[in-house]
Amino acid sequence: MFSKKKTEGELKLFRFILDKFGYKPNKLFYFQKAITHKSFISHSESEYSNERLEFLGDAILDSITAEFLFLQFPNSNEGTLTKLKSKIVSRKNLRKLGEEIGIRQVLLYNHNRSINLASLEGNAFEAIIGAIYLDGGYLKTKKVLENNIFKRYLNFTQLLEEEIDFKSKLFIWCQRKKLELIFHLVSEVHVNGIWEYTIQAQINQQEYGMGKGSSKKVAEQIAAKETFELLGEI
Repeated sequence: MFSKKKTEGELKLFRFILDKFGYKPNKLFYFQKAITHKSFISHSESEYSNERLEFLGDAILDSITAEFLFLQFPNSNEGTLTKLKSKIVSRKNLRKLGEEIGIRQVLLYNHNRSINLASLEGNAFEAIIGAIYLDGGYLKTKKVLENNIFKRYLNFTQLLEEEIDFKSKLFIWCQRKKLELIFHLVSEVHVNGIWEYTIQAQINQQEYGMGKGSSKKVAEQIAAKETFELLGEI
């Protein structure tokens, strides 16, 4: 279906991938498939659509995002990282990414059909990630995502703060300012079959918020919230 001779469309696609993804394609054929929606081709040529590359790109994006979050936020628990990853690789966010990158500039689809372009752009974004993986391997794909997508289009700190609890927020706040944070167990009392824990947050050995609760986790959350209040952060 695609000509071996360089065309203006192929040159446009080459420049687009280089400019938006910071990647120089070796085999442009992968990227031509990545931007080709099934509505653009006949049923007999269905292997030229981007659906299989979209499947591959989805898996690669998921893996690289998980690794990035694991290393970037060492103090965040599994639940927080899972929520954050889900938000990043969600269909809604991928549509937004595809639109911001401007994939419709090179997208091939049937203009005579009523199609949600944002959805097509999100799918094509995943397909392009799949194409980069096939063309350059995992490490180059990882570099592309970290340097040209995550840094340009995603605010991880903001996304994280939308999802996490006061204790995790306080750890991140202290990390930014290079301060030491500990949660000190002041007391644990067992009265009438019920445990009550008192926890105090200490920043650089200075006492801040105090929290009481039926578990250490609850007490730590209260202590962290009170610390933010004392710091004037909330």
